[in-house]
Amino acid sequence: MAMNIVLVEPEIPQNTGNIARTCAATGAVLHLIEPLGFSLSDRYLKRAGLDYWNLMEYHVYRNPEAFMEAHPGIRAFYATTKAPRGYHEVQYRDGDFLFFGRETRGLPENLLRAREDWCIRIPMRQEARSLNLANSVSVVLYEALRQNGFPGLCAEGSLTGREEADNPWLDYV
Repeated sequence: MAMNIVLVEPEIPQNTGNIARTCAATGAVLHLIEPLGFSLSDRYLKRAGLDYWNLMEYHVYRNPEAFMEAHPGIRAFYATTKAPRGYHEVQYRDGDFLFFGRETRGLPENLLRAREDWCIRIPMRQEARSLNLANSVSVVLYEALRQNGFPGLCAEGSLTGREEADNPWLDYV
Protein backbone atom coordinates (compact mmCIF):
# COMPACT_ATOMS: atom_id res chain seq x y z
CA MET A 1 0.00 0.00 0.00
CA ALA A 2 1.07 3.66 -0.19
CA MET A 3 0.26 7.00 1.38
CA ASN A 4 -2.18 9.11 -0.65
CA ILE A 5 -1.96 12.84 -1.26
CA VAL A 6 -5.22 14.54 -2.25
CA LEU A 7 -5.11 18.06 -3.69
CA VAL A 8 -8.52 19.72 -3.79
CA GLU A 9 -8.69 22.24 -6.64
CA PRO A 10 -4.97 23.14 -6.78
CA GLU A 11 -4.28 26.43 -8.56
CA ILE A 12 -0.54 26.74 -9.15
CA PRO A 13 1.12 24.31 -11.57
CA GLN A 14 4.59 24.62 -10.02
CA ASN A 15 3.26 23.53 -6.62
CA THR A 16 1.50 20.52 -8.10
CA GLY A 17 4.62 19.64 -10.10
CA ASN A 18 6.76 19.78 -6.97
CA ILE A 19 4.22 17.65 -5.11
CA ALA A 20 4.23 15.14 -7.99
CA ARG A 21 8.02 14.91 -7.66
CA THR A 22 7.68 14.32 -3.91
CA CYS A 23 5.12 11.59 -4.59
CA ALA A 24 7.48 9.98 -7.11
CA ALA A 25 10.34 10.04 -4.58
CA THR A 26 8.23 8.57 -1.78
CA GLY A 27 5.88 6.20 -3.58
CA ALA A 28 2.82 8.20 -2.55
CA VAL A 29 -0.18 8.27 -4.88
CA LEU A 30 -1.36 11.72 -6.02
CA HIS A 31 -5.10 12.44 -6.35
CA LEU A 32 -6.18 15.68 -8.05
CA ILE A 33 -9.75 16.93 -7.62
CA GLU A 34 -10.95 19.33 -10.31
CA PRO A 35 -11.30 22.06 -11.21
CA LEU A 36 -7.56 22.56 -11.57
CA GLY A 37 -6.10 26.03 -12.03
CA PHE A 38 -3.98 24.76 -14.93
CA SER A 39 -3.81 22.11 -17.62
CA LEU A 40 -2.02 18.83 -16.93
CA SER A 41 0.01 19.58 -20.06
CA ASP A 42 1.19 22.90 -18.56
CA ARG A 43 4.93 23.35 -19.11
CA TYR A 44 5.42 24.71 -15.58
CA LEU A 45 3.75 21.65 -14.11
CA LYS A 46 5.92 19.32 -16.18
CA ARG A 47 9.07 21.32 -15.48
CA ALA A 48 8.53 21.31 -11.71
CA GLY A 49 7.95 17.55 -11.77
CA LEU A 50 11.04 17.08 -13.96
CA ASP A 51 11.34 13.61 -15.43
CA TYR A 52 9.68 11.93 -12.46
CA TRP A 53 6.16 11.65 -13.92
CA ASN A 54 6.78 8.08 -15.06
CA LEU A 55 7.75 7.11 -11.49
CA MET A 56 4.45 8.09 -9.93
CA GLU A 57 0.81 7.18 -9.95
CA TYR A 58 -1.79 9.92 -10.16
CA HIS A 59 -5.55 10.12 -10.66
CA VAL A 60 -7.82 13.02 -11.60
CA TYR A 61 -11.45 13.33 -10.41
CA ARG A 62 -14.04 15.69 -11.86
CA ASN A 63 -15.29 16.73 -8.39
CA PRO A 64 -15.21 15.69 -4.70
CA GLU A 65 -18.20 13.39 -5.18
CA ALA A 66 -16.38 11.40 -7.87
CA PHE A 67 -13.39 11.05 -5.55
CA MET A 68 -15.52 9.82 -2.63
CA GLU A 69 -17.37 7.40 -4.91
CA ALA A 70 -14.02 5.94 -6.00
CA HIS A 71 -12.70 5.74 -2.41
CA PRO A 72 -15.51 4.95 0.07
CA GLY A 73 -14.62 4.41 3.71
CA ILE A 74 -11.12 5.84 3.56
CA ARG A 75 -9.13 6.97 6.58
CA ALA A 76 -8.26 10.62 5.95
CA PHE A 77 -6.60 13.63 7.54
CA TYR A 78 -7.30 17.21 6.46
CA ALA A 79 -4.47 19.76 6.60
CA THR A 80 -5.64 23.23 7.54
CA THR A 81 -4.47 26.25 9.49
CA LYS A 82 -7.80 26.03 11.36
CA ALA A 83 -7.14 22.60 12.93
CA PRO A 84 -7.27 21.98 16.69
CA ARG A 85 -4.10 19.81 16.75
CA GLY A 86 -0.72 19.40 15.12
CA TYR A 87 0.11 17.00 12.32
CA HIS A 88 2.67 15.36 14.59
CA GLU A 89 0.06 14.48 17.24
CA VAL A 90 -1.75 11.81 15.22
CA GLN A 91 -0.87 8.24 14.30
CA TYR A 92 -0.70 7.66 10.56
CA ARG A 93 -1.22 4.30 8.90
CA ASP A 94 -0.03 3.02 5.57
CA GLY A 95 -2.70 3.85 3.00
CA ASP A 96 -4.01 6.98 4.74
CA PHE A 97 -5.27 9.87 2.61
CA LEU A 98 -3.84 13.34 3.34
CA PHE A 99 -6.03 16.18 2.02
CA PHE A 100 -4.76 19.66 1.13
CA GLY A 101 -6.79 22.58 -0.20
CA ARG A 102 -6.21 25.17 -2.85
CA GLU A 103 -3.43 27.67 -2.33
CA THR A 104 -5.64 30.75 -1.91
CA ARG A 105 -8.41 29.37 0.33
CA GLY A 106 -7.50 25.98 1.71
CA LEU A 107 -10.10 23.26 2.20
CA PRO A 108 -13.82 24.18 2.35
CA GLU A 109 -14.93 25.01 5.89
CA ASN A 110 -18.05 22.81 5.64
CA LEU A 111 -15.71 19.84 5.02
CA LEU A 112 -13.51 20.86 7.96
CA ARG A 113 -16.52 21.18 10.30
CA ALA A 114 -17.76 17.73 9.29
CA ARG A 115 -14.30 16.18 9.84
CA GLU A 116 -12.95 18.33 12.68
CA ASP A 117 -11.53 15.35 14.62
CA TRP A 118 -9.41 14.48 11.57
CA CYS A 119 -8.05 17.98 10.92
CA ILE A 120 -4.33 18.62 11.40
CA ARG A 121 -2.19 21.73 11.45
CA ILE A 122 1.49 22.47 10.90
CA PRO A 123 2.57 24.72 13.80
CA MET A 124 3.70 28.18 12.71
CA ARG A 125 3.79 31.73 13.94
CA GLN A 126 0.37 33.26 14.51
CA GLU A 127 1.15 36.14 12.16
CA ALA A 128 1.80 33.79 9.22
CA ARG A 129 -1.23 32.90 7.08
CA SER A 130 0.07 29.58 5.83
CA LEU A 131 2.98 27.68 4.34
CA ASN A 132 3.48 26.96 0.65
CA LEU A 133 1.32 24.03 -0.47
CA ALA A 134 4.22 21.90 -1.74
CA ASN A 135 6.14 22.46 1.50
CA SER A 136 3.10 21.56 3.58
CA VAL A 137 2.59 18.31 1.68
CA SER A 138 6.24 17.39 2.21
CA VAL A 139 6.17 18.11 5.94
CA VAL A 140 3.05 16.05 6.63
CA LEU A 141 3.88 13.23 4.21
CA TYR A 142 7.35 12.70 5.63
CA GLU A 143 5.99 12.58 9.18
CA ALA A 144 3.49 9.91 8.09
CA LEU A 145 6.27 7.98 6.37
CA ARG A 146 8.58 8.34 9.39
CA GLN A 147 5.92 6.92 11.69
CA ASN A 148 5.60 3.92 9.35
CA GLY A 149 9.35 3.28 9.07
CA PHE A 150 9.78 4.89 5.62
CA PRO A 151 8.37 1.84 3.80
CA GLY A 152 10.11 1.09 0.51
CA LEU A 153 12.44 4.08 0.74
CA CYS A 154 16.21 4.01 0.63
CA ALA A 155 17.60 5.61 3.80
CA GLU A 156 21.26 5.61 2.75
CA GLY A 157 23.10 7.47 0.04
CA SER A 158 26.70 7.57 -1.14
CA LEU A 159 29.09 9.99 -2.75
CA THR A 160 29.42 9.66 -6.51
CA GLY A 161 33.20 9.92 -6.68
CA ARG A 162 33.03 12.42 -9.55
CA GLU A 163 35.82 14.95 -9.94
CA GLU A 164 34.90 18.54 -9.22
CA ALA A 165 36.81 21.78 -9.24
CA ASP A 166 37.92 23.15 -5.90
CA ASN A 167 35.45 25.64 -4.50
CA PRO A 168 36.23 28.52 -2.13
CA TRP A 169 33.43 27.40 0.18
CA LEU A 170 35.46 24.32 1.09
CA ASP A 171 37.55 26.60 3.34
CA TYR A 172 34.49 26.92 5.59
CA VAL A 173 33.88 23.20 6.02
